[in-house]
Amino acid sequence: MLTLKKLTYRYEHVVMYFDLCIQAGERVAVLGPSGAGKSTLLSLIAGFLPTSSGQLVLNGEDHTITPPGKRPVSMLFQENNLFPHLTVAQNIGLGLEPGLNLSQDQEQEVAQITLQVGLKEQFSRLPSQLSGGQRQRAALARCLIRERPILLLDEPFSALDPALRHEMLQLLLKVCEQRTLTLLLVSHNLEDAGRIAPRTLLILEGRINYDGSTQALVDGDAAEAWVLGVLRKV
Repeated sequence: MLTLKKLTYRYEHVVMYFDLCIQAGERVAVLGPSGAGKSTLLSLIAGFLPTSSGQLVLNGEDHTITPPGKRPVSMLFQENNLFPHLTVAQNIGLGLEPGLNLSQDQEQEVAQITLQVGLKEQFSRLPSQLSGGQRQRAALARCLIRERPILLLDEPFSALDPALRHEMLQLLLKVCEQRTLTLLLVSHNLEDAGRIAPRTLLILEGRINYDGSTQALVDGDAAEAWVLGVLRKV
């Protein structure tokens, strides 16, 4: 489903290198210190950054130089990027049609995804009339309605309080299982990773330094003590 073959990215004097294979439907957390290359990894997969060398295979096809809009990927950032002058329904509808000239079937899709993420009562509200959690639900719905098999999340819930963050992770887990989505979630929180991702990547200085069980990190196995030491400094 998602393969990075010796993919490199050069930024000034820094060279980042990723070699990775993720199967369809896997949920993977991406952890590491600030500036280690977590967001760079997601941006390379999404096509927002150009690769220097190597190959990127998505859904069995080479997408190394494919424009972002043509990749089988949706990406959600920490900032929800909702348009303040558009309603919840309109913001979500942008995922189907940038001009918002939706067909009747597309309008029904918007209504269904709005119900799925628990925003039925906020359907006609503006972002300014929503809570932080509701805005992130709307942004997530806009990603999901595009029906891309790979979902990339770059710390989308970090600004939420623990209860809301837990609620959003539960919603995300439910949707990923229902739609068999392949998920990469960048986070600074090991507990959050443990709630949703059986597998974790630890990125340090533009390299994958750990690729293994999330539960082993949560349990604090002796073999993973050095990893935990790094995460406590994040």
